[in-house]
Amino acid sequence: MITLMMPTPFDEVQQLRAEIAVTAARMVAQDGADYGTARRKAARQVLGDGDGPANVLPDHQQIEEEVRQYHALFHADTHDALQFRLRSVALQVMEMLARFNPFLTGSVLSGSAGPHDDIHLQLFADSAKEVEIFLLNQNLTIDISEAPHFKGPRFGSTERVSFLWQKEGVHAELYEIDALRGAVKTRGDGRLVRADIAGVRALLISHTHPTI
Repeated sequence: MITLMMPTPFDEVQQLRAEIAVTAARMVAQDGADYGTARRKAARQVLGDGDGPANVLPDHQQIEEEVRQYHALFHADTHDALQFRLRSVALQVMEMLARFNPFLTGSVLSGSAGPHDDIHLQLFADSAKEVEIFLLNQNLTIDISEAPHFKGPRFGSTERVSFLWQKEGVHAELYEIDALRGAVKTRGDGRLVRADIAGVRALLISHTHPTI
């Protein structure tokens, strides 16, 4: 006698979460949507007007892994070269900004960047104005905006300066020197969240992406 196993509520949540992650990843990869917007739109597509079960939304890491798989499947012939170029440009910018303790973060670091992605850095300086003046002295046109603090919402926002370098968009979040104490390179599970100049050089030498 064959006993059919009925899917459990846990299985259904996992399936929905995976479907939302795949849908969100497609929006990120094809349209350049940010992760938060893509996750919300994907949830509406998958769940309709209902909220769905609790904890059904995928986290950033799950969506990012799906983005990486999307590029590996549909952009296998160009993705590797794109990662190398973006990391090479990032290293150039970081070397220019070496006095401000630059760290590379985001999709260029993780290896999930697509043609819509920009370079994201974190800088640590005595003042944001010092960084802005330095960039203006390099004859760069800069835009100033705000970004969430990497330590979380309770720390408010921080200033972000954006500019073009080698035709690539660069967004640098500006932090005070004291914030370096909380700028760990890895999470508790050992996954890389930011890389300094030496770390990016190592990535280019190995021409791989870090575990993230």
